[in-house]
Amino acid sequence: MASIAVRKKEVTRDLDHCDIPYYVSEFVERELGSDYDSLGKLDSLIEKLSENKKHLEEQVLTVSSEVPKRIQKALKNAEDSKKSLSQLLEEETVLSESISSHLLKAQPWMEDLDVLIGQVEEIERHLAYLEWISRIEELSDSIQQYLLTNNVPEAASTLAFMAELDIKLQESSCSHLLAFVRSTVKFWHKILKDKLTSDFEEVLAQLRWPFVGPPQSQAFGLAAPANAPEVYNSLEMLFCQLLKLQTSDELLTKPKQLPEKYPLPPSPPIVLPIQIMLNPLQKRFKYHFTGNKQTNVLNKPEWYLTQVLMWIGNHLKFLDDKIQPILDKAGSSVNAGLEFSRALVMLILEKLAADIPCLLYDDTLFCHLVDEVLLFERELYSVHGYLSSFPSCMHILSEESCFQRWLTVEKKFALQKMDSMLSSEAAWISQYKDITDVDEMKVPDCAETFMTLLLVITDRYKNLPTASRKLQFLALQKELVDDFRIRLTQVMKEETRASLGFRYCAILNAVNYIATVLADWADNVFFLQLQQAELEVRAESGTMSQLQLGQLASMESSVFDDMINLLERLKHDMLTRQVDHVFREVKDAAKLYRKERWLSLPSQAEQAVMSLSSSACPMLQTLRDRLLQLEQQLCHSLFKIFWQMLAEKVDLYIYQEIIMANHFNEGGAAQLQFDMSRNLFPLFSHYCKRPENYFKHIKEACIILNLNIGSALLLKDVLQSASENEPLKPSQPSATAALNELGVYKLAQRDVEILLSLRASWPNTGK
Repeated sequence: MASIAVRKKEVTRDLDHCDIPYYVSEFVERELGSDYDSLGKLDSLIEKLSENKKHLEEQVLTVSSEVPKRIQKALKNAEDSKKSLSQLLEEETVLSESISSHLLKAQPWMEDLDVLIGQVEEIERHLAYLEWISRIEELSDSIQQYLLTNNVPEAASTLAFMAELDIKLQESSCSHLLAFVRSTVKFWHKILKDKLTSDFEEVLAQLRWPFVGPPQSQAFGLAAPANAPEVYNSLEMLFCQLLKLQTSDELLTKPKQLPEKYPLPPSPPIVLPIQIMLNPLQKRFKYHFTGNKQTNVLNKPEWYLTQVLMWIGNHLKFLDDKIQPILDKAGSSVNAGLEFSRALVMLILEKLAADIPCLLYDDTLFCHLVDEVLLFERELYSVHGYLSSFPSCMHILSEESCFQRWLTVEKKFALQKMDSMLSSEAAWISQYKDITDVDEMKVPDCAETFMTLLLVITDRYKNLPTASRKLQFLALQKELVDDFRIRLTQVMKEETRASLGFRYCAILNAVNYIATVLADWADNVFFLQLQQAELEVRAESGTMSQLQLGQLASMESSVFDDMINLLERLKHDMLTRQVDHVFREVKDAAKLYRKERWLSLPSQAEQAVMSLSSSACPMLQTLRDRLLQLEQQLCHSLFKIFWQMLAEKVDLYIYQEIIMANHFNEGGAAQLQFDMSRNLFPLFSHYCKRPENYFKHIKEACIILNLNIGSALLLKDVLQSASENEPLKPSQPSATAALNELGVYKLAQRDVEILLSLRASWPNTGK
């Protein structure tokens, strides 16, 4: 074992080769170790290793005999594959040569066959061409036969079918065929349309159409004479037959369109029977409102606008009661009343497009036209249910040159209105000054008139068809608000010396009212939609930071935020100036009170009844008078801010300049508390339930100064211990707890120590 141990020490591992001595050494060490008794295991170990060796030799023999067989098999497979590949290549060569030979022989046949196929295809095209011609001629003959037998409904149906074939052929390159079909459709359409139109107009004449008077004055229309059923049956039959000509009419009739500069939405043609019903009204319109007629004057747009509204109103009941059921029965989705209105509105649009260039630079005429158009639109939508998706007058007013002129005129007249409202004698007087419930905001007339002006402008542009146009008007409104703010600021500066005067307060009320109304408008659905539109525009143009875009998108800000912030700043400056003015007066009136001999006043026990210090009367009277004055002149929300700001200043002034600047005996402390709690605080009790909470410095100082001697000594001890960082006794409260227990929360510990030092009467404790 010793020799094994020595050898183990000598054996080192060779990392670069398979180190058998090292592994043997490791194996012996692992199996036998350094124990002499383990040598008895050698026989079993040698036997075990012999068996392992024998087993491994058998495995090696087995593998060495199998591997050559597998290799031989793989080689044989490879040779077989090679032979198969060679055979396939030979077959491929033979086949390729055979195909080439066949193609060579078949080439002449293929050329001949291509010629034959081309001829067959050409003949087929000719046949198809002839079939189409034959089909159209058959349909044409059918229409002729139907007309000869007076079967107009079938003739109309056949023409409708022919028109559908025309539409299907639109993609064909056979121009002569297309021309033939179109000319055939046109031929029969004219014949049928003329015949049906003539018959339809006769029926309409029997109904006394059009109704130029109100419904109650209509001679027939909705009335029911003896032959009414027959007339209405004819009306329905002819209306339905004309509806069948709609497709061919749309093919042949090019609708009248306004110039491309007018951004009209796409709309389908008016249905044919309603077009015919409109013919007499269109003639009347053109007769009266075009050319040199006395009714066609630029300064009276209300004449033709009112006329169209009257026509719509006069015919609406007949259309709903008699025409709409026919359309529904025919399976049409058209609304008779709206279709009739849409056609008449198109007359208005043509008239506006012709007139506007003539009066574009006459402010009076243009402004009058816009006013009348807006009134017309309002009645058209609210009374007659016109749809916003249809062409309207607002599309004409949205044309670039017209719209820019509208903006310019709107701004000009708004500025003139602002000049007149501010120069008015009643500009700063509230219209509701004698009605308490209504006059809560104490709004001067100029501010209310201005906000009404903005509201009217909103009503005028809110039906514009595009968001971009609405945003331009919104920008104008913001500009007007800023202009009005600047004017208010200028008037305010003229009144600065009389900051408590009536006009100054009226200006402040105006600023507050405008800011409040703008904040309310910011939550209006219309302005929220404009905010979203502005967000999209700015996001595309990249004119806003990500933070601003985020605020707009999350509705944290509004379209009026910039204006509201400027108005709030002006309001705060004006209120501060008023508070400072009153505070100066209070300080002047408090001079005697500051010099009061607090150290030598009699104690409460020495006085029969406590009374207000005579030196405090001027100060309190000034406060009372100014509070009453401003309560009457400022609106409630502004006055609340005012008195709270003033209370804060008075609280600090009395605390710092009177209390902290004097020493107090027992009588002086009691007198101070009486003056404050029974006289100063009640002045503000009209405006809140607990006015002392707005004078915390004074209230808590009075508590400290009026503590009885025992409590004051204990408090002084606690504060002194806290300031010297002495450990608290088991039953001793902390400084903060002691102060809170007395009702002192505002004053700091150091301030309370100073107040205690201002007490003149302390007992001799021997310290």
